[in-house]
Amino acid sequence: MKRLHKFILKSYFSPLVATFFVSLFILLMQFLWKYIDDLAGKGLEWTVVAELMLYMSAQLVPMALPLAILLSSIMTFGNLGENFELTAIKSAGVSLQRFMSPLIYLTVLICVATFFYSDYVIPYTNLKTNTLIYDVKNQRPELQIKEGVFYNGIENYSIKIAEKDYKTNLLKNIMVYDHHDNQENVNVTIADSGYMKMTADEKNLILTLYNGYSYEELKENKSGSRKNSRTYPHRRQNFEKQEIIFELTGFDFNRSDENLFKNHFRMLNLEQLNYAEDSLELQLENQARNFRKTIASSSYFKKEDILIKDQERKKKQIKKKNIRKQKIIDRNNADSTKIIITKPDDSPISEVPYNTDSIFYKQDNKIKESAINQALTFARAAKNNITNSKIQLNRKAELIRRHQIEWHRKFALSFACLVFFFIGAPFGAIIRKGGFGTPVVISVLFFILYYIISISGEKFAREAVMPPYIGMWLSSFILMPLGIFLTYKATTDSVILNTDTYLLFFKKLFKRFLKKSE
Repeated sequence: MKRLHKFILKSYFSPLVATFFVSLFILLMQFLWKYIDDLAGKGLEWTVVAELMLYMSAQLVPMALPLAILLSSIMTFGNLGENFELTAIKSAGVSLQRFMSPLIYLTVLICVATFFYSDYVIPYTNLKTNTLIYDVKNQRPELQIKEGVFYNGIENYSIKIAEKDYKTNLLKNIMVYDHHDNQENVNVTIADSGYMKMTADEKNLILTLYNGYSYEELKENKSGSRKNSRTYPHRRQNFEKQEIIFELTGFDFNRSDENLFKNHFRMLNLEQLNYAEDSLELQLENQARNFRKTIASSSYFKKEDILIKDQERKKKQIKKKNIRKQKIIDRNNADSTKIIITKPDDSPISEVPYNTDSIFYKQDNKIKESAINQALTFARAAKNNITNSKIQLNRKAELIRRHQIEWHRKFALSFACLVFFFIGAPFGAIIRKGGFGTPVVISVLFFILYYIISISGEKFAREAVMPPYIGMWLSSFILMPLGIFLTYKATTDSVILNTDTYLLFFKKLFKRFLKKSE
């Protein structure tokens, strides 16, 4: 290895490691900000939180690597340009591409390693992370009650609150339905305000209610079971303070079975994604074929079906009539020669074409109304069948697209490392600014642009606006030409970011405009 190659690798490696951990820390803080409501106040042991942070950090590695490569490449080449080391290297006859070649090989190696990491490690970390988050969310029920939504997590109870003060934990406009008797809403408690807290042993939940009343419908006597003689007995009780104790069972921090989540598309590698996608496509094809057969036989060709049934009915009536005549003749002419009446053959009765409109208008109003009502019933049933089948088919198609998105994500995140290198390295050589100032600002802007395009492309792919292979690679398709353009400009010593160049251009343009006007 040449001394120049060792120099560039040494200059690049330290910023890469530092920026990687900084990027990972920033992304991890974003995760904590997202799930802070689910983690805070749950009484979790530090080992559980540390385990969750470990798995989440491992999950964020493919996202942190492109940002680290972008930032470190801008810092490295910016420092070299700011110290005129790039100028000295170019003056020695070494081109920028030749100088960048060790870093290009290193970036390609990082891309390959990132791909295998995404294929083998990320599904495992996703499984562990999602299982832990699910267990954490189900540990403390008093923190899961949302405003304006009935909470049914406590057995035999349904609770609803209108407002919740997160600073004082004060609950307002509380409704509690008691379903212990397996009946409808016959026992309800309503209060103006209250507090909810867990006991020290975390086995019971105490709900303290203020200024309310409880209403309970009592059972009717057998003598009052008739509608006219019912008395509707009930009991109403006002209170200033009341405590309801809920016995909690199954709310301890227990580890869920990971097999419940392992078939999710984010927990699969490439081979498993291909197998699951083939299975889903086969299921979708079978569902679509069965739907076509069902809708064709029950809706589109219902008239033909009715005609066939009517012909079979007439055929059976003719057979029965001929057999009955034959028995009568045999009985009356027992001593005479028997008269044999040939039965009709088993060939289907030919369909005689007729005009349904003319038959309909010949009927009376009662038959017309009955026919219209029956047709409306058939049409509504067909519409409901089509709507339900459409929802099921769309869900299956969306699930297939989700698998395809995850398949392309493993390649797209790996390729993003190469894209960001070809943006950062020439950009640093052009701006010639090192440190954490300008490079950080530029890196954040490029990463935000990449993230917005990537999220938009993924959303378009989920909603079938564009195929998954376009939606997931959209950000790379847009930013890769920019990297090639910047590499070309850096190789030719372009001054595209020099303000004096643009000021001189506008001055010349202004002078030319003045000469034409004179």
